[in-house]
Amino acid sequence: MPGSAEDTTPYHEIAADAVIRFVGTEPFWGGTVTGDQLTWSTPEIEGEQIAVTRFAGRGGLNFSGTLTGQQFDMAVTPGNCSDGMSDRTYPFNATVKLGAQQLSGCAWREGDDLGEAP
Repeated sequence: MPGSAEDTTPYHEIAADAVIRFVGTEPFWGGTVTGDQLTWSTPEIEGEQIAVTRFAGRGGLNFSGTLTGQQFDMAVTPGNCSDGMSDRTYPFNATVKLGAQQLSGCAWREGDDLGEAP
């Protein structure tokens, strides 16, 4: 039974070869995941690339690596998400933990129809 405690099926709604884009505000951050590479950008960091390990849990995906000498973990989980600045609704939530800092934002697969391109 999907969603039950007995369900051990790994999350499979995002293909392993999909390009995942993510964005957050306050502070502004974003980037992409392609395979085992994640690109991270902020107003201070322009496109830093790191290697990540992908883990498919029961309720979403997790990407882990090291960014600026700190542990980086990003969970991508299904659910309608608003960036708070536009009328777009994204199909995934993105939660980032970078060292002790936690950030919340939105994610989508490249090619998802979001209306106007972000």
